[in-house]
Formats: sequence, structure tokens, C-alpha cells
Amino acid sequence: MSSPSENLKALGLSLPEVAAPVAAYVPAVIDRGVVRTSGQLPFVDGELACTGAVGEGGADPEQAKDAARLCALNCLAAAAAAAGGLDNLSGCVKVTGFVSSKSDFYGQPAVINGASELFGAVFGDAHARSAVGVPVLPLNSSVEVEAEFSLV
Repeated sequence: MSSPSENLKALGLSLPEVAAPVAAYVPAVIDRGVVRTSGQLPFVDGELACTGAVGEGGADPEQAKDAARLCALNCLAAAAAAAGGLDNLSGCVKVTGFVSSKSDFYGQPAVINGASELFGAVFGDAHARSAVGVPVLPLNSSVEVEAEFSLV
């Protein structure tokens, strides 16, 4: 069985630097054997990869799905930093995804699949999940993801 870091490398990915908090919080905390991340935005090198509400005349759902994957990668970076390395995480337990949505958009679960599919590829397991539509997110991000991981 491959380790999480080997699985990530096989996907052609590496952990980015942990995104700096945009308010008064920390990127991740450990509590009772679980690493909980703060909500992560789709930052790449300090820039948001996808902005605006998803739906008719707004952000494209496929771009938002890609952004959810970036959020998940940022969750992994925050959790790994708190845990002392990616291989100290044994799996993803819970994912909560928020999608800035136009009133006619109902595809939040498909958008958050971008995060779930990455976590599944890295850990090879399933997790509990919520996908929630909201009118607006911090910095006008299209997507925000928070996650919980079990420790080895």
C-alpha cells in the first residue's frame, strides 16, 4: 500500500506552502487525534484561482471544481504542517465545502467532488461530506473547503 505522500507524487502534485490566514485564525489544529483545517481558498502562489458566484453568467462549474481541488490541496498542506508531515495523516474523515452560488445553481455536490476526489486519491478511502451553496465567500472566492483528517 502506498503512502499519502507517494500517492500525491503519483498524481504529479506536491504540497504548496501553507496559505497565510486572511483573518484571526490558524490554518489547522489538532484535537483528540483529528487534524481540523480552517476553510481553505483556492490560492495558487498567493492568488485566487477562481472568483465569483458559480452559475448562469458567473464562474464556470468545471473551473469551480478545479478550484475545489486546489482548496483540498491547501487543506492537505495545512494539515500536514500541523501533523508533522503528510504521512502522519491516515485518512480524511470529513469535508465541508462551500460554493458561492447564483440562485439558479444547484450543482454544489459536483463542484465539491474536486476536493473529495483528491482526498480519495491520496488516502484511498471515503469520507463524510457536506456541500453547501452560499451567496458570497471571503475575497469573492468561488469555493472554500475545510477538512478533518485522522492521525496515524
